[in-house]
Amino acid sequence: MSTMASTIERHAGDIREWPGLVWAAVRGQGGDPTAGPVARAVVLLAVPMVLEMAMESVFAIVDIAFVSRLGASATAAVGLTESLLTMVYTVAWGLSIGVTAMVARRIGERDEEGAATAAVQAIVLGVLTSAALGIAGGLHARALLRLMGADADIVRAGGGFATIMLAGNGAILLLFLLNAAFRGAGDAAIAMRVLWLANGINLVLDPCLIFGLGPFPRLGVTGAAVATTTGRGIAVVAQLLTLFLSQGRLRVRARHLRVRAGVMLRLLRLSGTGAVQVFIGQASWIGLMRLLAGFGSSAVAGFTIAIRIVIFALLPASGVANAAATMVGQALGARNPERAERSVWIAAFLNLLYLGTTGAILVLATSWVVRLFGGDAVTSRYAILCLRTLAFGFPFYAFGMVVTMAFNGAGDTWTPTLINVLCFWAWELPLAWTLSHGPIGAMGINIAATSAFCALALVGSALFRRGRWKKVRV
Repeated sequence: MSTMASTIERHAGDIREWPGLVWAAVRGQGGDPTAGPVARAVVLLAVPMVLEMAMESVFAIVDIAFVSRLGASATAAVGLTESLLTMVYTVAWGLSIGVTAMVARRIGERDEEGAATAAVQAIVLGVLTSAALGIAGGLHARALLRLMGADADIVRAGGGFATIMLAGNGAILLLFLLNAAFRGAGDAAIAMRVLWLANGINLVLDPCLIFGLGPFPRLGVTGAAVATTTGRGIAVVAQLLTLFLSQGRLRVRARHLRVRAGVMLRLLRLSGTGAVQVFIGQASWIGLMRLLAGFGSSAVAGFTIAIRIVIFALLPASGVANAAATMVGQALGARNPERAERSVWIAAFLNLLYLGTTGAILVLATSWVVRLFGGDAVTSRYAILCLRTLAFGFPFYAFGMVVTMAFNGAGDTWTPTLINVLCFWAWELPLAWTLSHGPIGAMGINIAATSAFCALALVGSALFRRGRWKKVRV
């Protein structure tokens, strides 16, 4: 670590420059990621991406903060619906992986026409997929909740929430997808601003629609779905306007608006593998939620609260990982693999500083943090045990997140997919089932989840050092 720290110091320059560096990053004046000191380039990309992911984490935390005051059944409904949205998030992240890799590589090659074409193909895929998922999910939302183990109280409380979230999945998918394109182009500040817009709308509408403040109807947990979908939908409109009207690195014009079979096939190849990669991880969460459902709604609600807090902490860290992915893609496009590798280890070290500190705070202040979300004594006990266990693994998550995204940024989506199979399906789920059926009960599920992410970091870092990702063509 001392070697990596000295590398950061050597490339970052005088620390007195950092306030100006951060302000330039927020304003979108990050410069060229393929030139200049590596650490400075990582920071210039990472700052708006961290802020963007912090805004995304607000989505995860705001709904549950308000909904938890409606009782365990409402909270559990949100948790189970999030599990049902696995397919949406899988497609969103899969397409995001593909479009980030392609756009970053084209920008690194100075091929802005190719970058715009890749973005358009991704939008077409996103619209078609979200329409199919929205129709199927919206019509069968309550049946899907029951399939996940929800009892009658949970279905009654959360049926409307699940219906709106599943039917309106296009807002989620396109928001992720378009921001991935902006990040790949190095225009991370644009992605940050649209998340601010979406969250500002959600923060205002959430309490109004859940509790019926002022002229708004009292919709309960359904109001959270209306608020979130509205905020995201307006943000997507802002993204599209920016894409078509801006003069930034990524610009779409009328000539780009047609399907290009070759580009579409390459994007499908990358995105398909990326979707499988994400699905493996998401499906493991479905399995964990299904195991927890056997311990009652309080266990599910407690796990949901803990996971939302963890997401709140981890999403800013994924901003650093996304910066590493963009650096890798653009550096490889510029035929500079050594710069790509240096950027990954610098980003991993920065992530370690953040997540190590955050994990320690959560371990020491678990009870206080959980109390912020209300809930009865049983729900809080489950949440405290889960959060404390997961927080111990944060230093490992720091490296695992960066290395995984680095593979994806290079277009090597198969390596992290195979790692996910090993760590989540071959290790996490069997371990969770075994431990949860033993004397420690639901605690075994928390231990299994933490151990899987630690294994992901160790295996991923070892394979990254072998360097095969440097030879992948996108």
